[in-house]
Amino acid sequence: MRVVQYGVGPIGAGIVRLMREKQALEIIGAIDRDPEKAGRDLGELVGAPDAPWGIPVSAEAGPVLGRNADVVIHSTSSILKDVAGQLLECIEAGSCVISTCEELAYPFRKYPELSKRLDAEAKEWGVALVGTGVNPGFVMDKLVLTLATVSQRVDAARALRIVDASRRRLPLQKKIGAGLSLEEFREKVAAGVIKHQGLPESVAMVADGLGLPVEDITESIEPVVAEERVTTEFLTVEPGQAAGVHQIARGLGNGKELVHLELKMYVGAKESCDAIELRGEPDIRLTIPGGTHGDVATAAVVVNCIPAILAAPAGLRTARELPMCFFPPGALP
Repeated sequence: MRVVQYGVGPIGAGIVRLMREKQALEIIGAIDRDPEKAGRDLGELVGAPDAPWGIPVSAEAGPVLGRNADVVIHSTSSILKDVAGQLLECIEAGSCVISTCEELAYPFRKYPELSKRLDAEAKEWGVALVGTGVNPGFVMDKLVLTLATVSQRVDAARALRIVDASRRRLPLQKKIGAGLSLEEFREKVAAGVIKHQGLPESVAMVADGLGLPVEDITESIEPVVAEERVTTEFLTVEPGQAAGVHQIARGLGNGKELVHLELKMYVGAKESCDAIELRGEPDIRLTIPGGTHGDVATAAVVVNCIPAILAAPAGLRTARELPMCFFPPGALP
């Protein structure tokens, strides 16, 4: 299976290193428009112990996409409208696409027309594309729906994800506003700078998958206020400053809260976990102590989905419908 990596930031680098371990995959090219990355050897750029690989990173997408890859792994941005052109370029090259763009995970409510266009173009070219990762793409949607397999009836769904961002990369710590004053935090929330993308998409996926009549989706973002000094590899958060985000997305219908997804991502979180609760027949609860590691799991979900997206019907697909499973390193093409 011939693969191109589009975007070699921290997430893309983790994906590349994992793909290198799979005997069935051949990385035939990489794209990144950052001038500090273009021209460098891909293996050296991602810190691979067996570098160099003889695969130069290209700033130009066209020539690399012209190499007839079976699948393009796309990891450049969280906002769908900003990457739609890149996705269409991959589709028109005749390649399937797996993207970490959070808004692509379930874009039908926010971007109905763009969703139709991506679906139509993919079908025209006979390829499939999907947006996925750890969240959205697994913990707060796919896993919720999978757990419901043993339900006879589901009336409402809740998920809680608590993440200690202390050991995560600097861009994520900045993305959640760690170290900002509360005033600065709220200003950046209002400007759309501080936000974990994808919770409303997960609400919509869960609602549709469980057949819950969600009419409106709301979202709130508040700071988690540090109670003590927290020092990470990259920054220090003083008491009273923002340590991260407390974000809740709700799916409302018939005057009730039907889906509740709550994310607490901050430096210094002492009890990381992922917890899911389904109310119905029967009531079901699942807790993952320590939670699911975001960067490691995102790379795993993306790479493990490669066989599934290549086998999927052409069009815009979602994690809801793909048969996700482990992709063993020694698996044959």
